[in-house]
Amino acid sequence: MNRIGGLLATQGVRVKVRMDFRTQLPTLRQWNGEPLPATFQSRLEREWAKVELYSAQITALERERTDLLRQSSDPAVVLVRRLLELRGLGDASAWLFVMELFAWRQFTNRRQVGAVTRLVPTPYKSGTLAREQGISKAGNRSVRAIAVQIAWIWVRYQRDSELTQWYVTRFAHGGPRARKVGIVAVARRLMIDLWRYLDAGDPAGARLRPSKPTRTGTPRAA
Repeated sequence: MNRIGGLLATQGVRVKVRMDFRTQLPTLRQWNGEPLPATFQSRLEREWAKVELYSAQITALERERTDLLRQSSDPAVVLVRRLLELRGLGDASAWLFVMELFAWRQFTNRRQVGAVTRLVPTPYKSGTLAREQGISKAGNRSVRAIAVQIAWIWVRYQRDSELTQWYVTRFAHGGPRARKVGIVAVARRLMIDLWRYLDAGDPAGARLRPSKPTRTGTPRAA
């Protein structure tokens, strides 16, 4: 959709690309009021066909995941269901963390969890020179990226958790760089806490989603 918007901009057309774009396309005009060239319209139609294909595939995947969460007793799906009980975690992050890490890897300590995500510092020392090079870029890139995003959400929606209180005490009142460094540290510790949660119990002080009533009026886990 961004590509379509960029292509239209080259013709002086600036519109918001919406899901009704196929019906909107014939009405679009160039900067001089002329209709879009036929070959250009054909290219836009091909690009829009990709949007429709990917949207249909995403919808089918989401429907499949929803059905699995409701019905499946597979151990991996059970883990996803447990992660979704925590506030601040959504479907995409829960599925990714379980399928990429917790469903098939056997962790025995927190260092192994940190090593897989590579949310760890990379100190450099040479003689009297010592400096920090930032976090390692090795490991599972997808998990690392989502973990950092979830860390920001965690400190917002899990304010009473020990992890959020640790972040507030050490980093929240610093500058932008301090907060960025702190949130990476939160992401690393959060992955460890989630591993412990799936293995033993709740992360300290974390809040669960409120239970929702079923159609018969009996409560069920969110």
